[in-house]
Amino acid sequence: MFIYPHSLRLEEVLVAVKSSQDGLSADEADLRLKQYGRNTLQEKRVSKFILFLRQFNSLLVYILFVASALSLWLGDLKDFFVIFGLIVFNGVLGFWQEVKAEASIEALKKMTEHKVKVLRDGKLQELPSSELVPGDVIVLGDGDMVSADARLIESAGLLVDESSITGESLPVAKDNTAVLKEETKPYELVNMVLTGTAVVKGSGKAVAVKTGSQTYFASIANKVKEKSPPTPVTKAIYSFSRKYVFLVIGLLLVVGGIDIAKRAKPAETVYVLIAQLVSAVPEGLPLVITLVMVIGAIALSRKKTLTRHLPAVETLGSATVIASDKTGTITEGKLTAQESFALDEKMLRIAACLSNDSENGLGDPVDVSLAAWCGKEYEEIRKHHARFFSYPFDSSRKLMASGNEFEGKRMIFVKGALESFKTIAANTGELSNLEAKMGQMAENGLRVLAFGAGDFLNENPEQWKVNIVGLVGFLDPPKQGVKEAVEIAQKAGIRVMMITGDFSLTAKAIARQVGIYKEKDRVLTGDDIDKMDDNRLNDALGQVTVLARVLPEQKYRIVKLLQSKGEIVAVTGDGVNDVPVLKIADLGIAMGSGSEAAKSVAKMVIVDNNLKIIIDAIRNGRVIASNLRKVIYYLISTNIMELILVSSCIILGMPLPLLAIQILWVNLVTDGVQDKVFPFIKEEGDVMGHRPRKPEKQFFDFTQISRIIFFAGLMGIAHIILFAHLIRMYPYAIANSIVFTSVVATQWFNGVQAQKERMPFFYNLAESIRINPLIYASCVAGALLQLAAIYIVPKWFGVVPLAMEHWKYIAVMCGLSFMCVEARKWTELFWDKMSAIKTR
Repeated sequence: MFIYPHSLRLEEVLVAVKSSQDGLSADEADLRLKQYGRNTLQEKRVSKFILFLRQFNSLLVYILFVASALSLWLGDLKDFFVIFGLIVFNGVLGFWQEVKAEASIEALKKMTEHKVKVLRDGKLQELPSSELVPGDVIVLGDGDMVSADARLIESAGLLVDESSITGESLPVAKDNTAVLKEETKPYELVNMVLTGTAVVKGSGKAVAVKTGSQTYFASIANKVKEKSPPTPVTKAIYSFSRKYVFLVIGLLLVVGGIDIAKRAKPAETVYVLIAQLVSAVPEGLPLVITLVMVIGAIALSRKKTLTRHLPAVETLGSATVIASDKTGTITEGKLTAQESFALDEKMLRIAACLSNDSENGLGDPVDVSLAAWCGKEYEEIRKHHARFFSYPFDSSRKLMASGNEFEGKRMIFVKGALESFKTIAANTGELSNLEAKMGQMAENGLRVLAFGAGDFLNENPEQWKVNIVGLVGFLDPPKQGVKEAVEIAQKAGIRVMMITGDFSLTAKAIARQVGIYKEKDRVLTGDDIDKMDDNRLNDALGQVTVLARVLPEQKYRIVKLLQSKGEIVAVTGDGVNDVPVLKIADLGIAMGSGSEAAKSVAKMVIVDNNLKIIIDAIRNGRVIASNLRKVIYYLISTNIMELILVSSCIILGMPLPLLAIQILWVNLVTDGVQDKVFPFIKEEGDVMGHRPRKPEKQFFDFTQISRIIFFAGLMGIAHIILFAHLIRMYPYAIANSIVFTSVVATQWFNGVQAQKERMPFFYNLAESIRINPLIYASCVAGALLQLAAIYIVPKWFGVVPLAMEHWKYIAVMCGLSFMCVEARKWTELFWDKMSAIKTR
């Protein structure tokens, strides 16, 4: 149709859309409905089957598929069903999560579908919003939702809630007579109403110029289709998987080559390969990662944080930037009269009461805050001074007025912008003083209104004469606890930014009060952002803590640029305008009181709209991430130890020290008992006392890998030596049974040590016991299971019952397992203290 209807005169707009002030004919509307389509959001659907198949697109899953296929080929149905069942279970879990997340566009569609009043054939009709077409003339009144981008034809005191565009709750005054520049921002379109906004007060008529996918609202919704970025744990596991798969393939080639060189039977070679594959893959890892996150999500829910996407609980712990909304998250979300300047205190309060339309705490936010400021006398003053005339807010004059009986006279009380009083003020000598005071209030981020009172002459505002009686400054104040929360986040190395649709002075004042904005920080506006290319904006963002008058697409661009610099970005939002950025953020956090569209696409929902709750949730997220790191160490060290043990014995020409079913028992059952208690590990030290780790180093940094290799290498070699000794002393069945039980038992002690990543067990014995008492119960449960495997159902696992003399080997290996980790921790602690002394 055309791009800039706001820059044309009304007559030009009507010509362009081939319509009139009486609307379209019914026949023409039907033709246009076929031409332009229904006025709804369109989405591309993905079949449930494709969604399900996506869950198996993982390197580790491919390895498990190969292992299960080889087991089936060999006729080992027991191993096949165990491995295949594990794959399917994880696939179903992931599929369920993804289906839930696809509800976002449906919520957006529901928000825009309702009844609208239009003129067809010159008559007022009511029809579904989906049947609106360009050229329709829409009739607007109090409470109406706007269902198309439309140019105003008429407006009478029309105030529109544009929070779906700007995120700000203050209504915007509309003026149908305005003609704007082409480059005018969406939040400055005073001569238009946009899809998804709502009429708060007043009335008007508008001609639809854009519907369906052409609206500004649709441009927001289209960005919802972009995929969310992978979470830090997903990135880390993927990075680890690629490297790990190459290691496994290399070992398989070596082992297979050695077996071929020995001219082994094909069935024997396959069995060896299955043992290798099973020992290589941490089968229990996906399950335990899910469990850690589920337990973490439950803990977060007790602290007013609801998790919609499980990996989000770990992303919290990795966040490096919080891009927070202002209204309702940092601030209370409601205006209060913060400051006043009176030339006549009594008349200022009377004017505030009478030039006011709020009733019972309802109405325009400014009027409601003024009523609260006036207190108990508000109702009394209004009761004793009856209104006989009302002049609704005039966007061109920037004022409203009320005619009331006052002390036996008919008077007019006016409220509006100070500049609107220049032509009607009787006390013009006070203007310079008032302008200076207003400037001071504005510098503090206050929105300032002037009030006047004078004799009622007539209803023509051009002939009014009033005395300006004072000013009132309004502010949406910060919530309690937000400043302290910001300090905690900053000490933890997390950068807090405010991104708002509000004016820069107001945003800067609030940000300064809560500690987000400091001297030398920069403030950028939406206009500044548009003038910068990505490189310049990227450079500027390093010093920016406040972004004001920002549109949804600009917020989207900012988050994308922060992510391109390697930042893990948590974004808060509550409106439809926030939906795209909530979707593409590493962690989208919706407010509990926000729109369904925002909540459906967010990964988390905060029940109490407060930045403090988010910071508390990040602390919990770091504990969860720490516990994930510990359980990954525990499980991977088991697999690497098994891999070293099995591969080395094959290369050295020794028998298999562990059978495939025994390795599965260790990985899924024995380890499975202990790893299920890792989610309950309490906070170790102060998790908010250090900067967040980079995603690729959160779980597999040099320190973690070196610790895994240290334990796995030492205990792998120790078990090779033990097995070599045992096969000289005992029959294979006994040697295998001892090594099998030893591998299981050493993991119990490794698990106890893994409850604390840095500090030695005996450094603070009481804390070591308190940090997770459940680990000791899991050791007892694991011991009972292993005793059952050896003495009750030994044939299931190809083992024989052990005599008392055999347990001495196991005891020695357990002691070695515990003490080697303890020695490593004491060594690390010593070097850390030495490094700290050197840096002083």
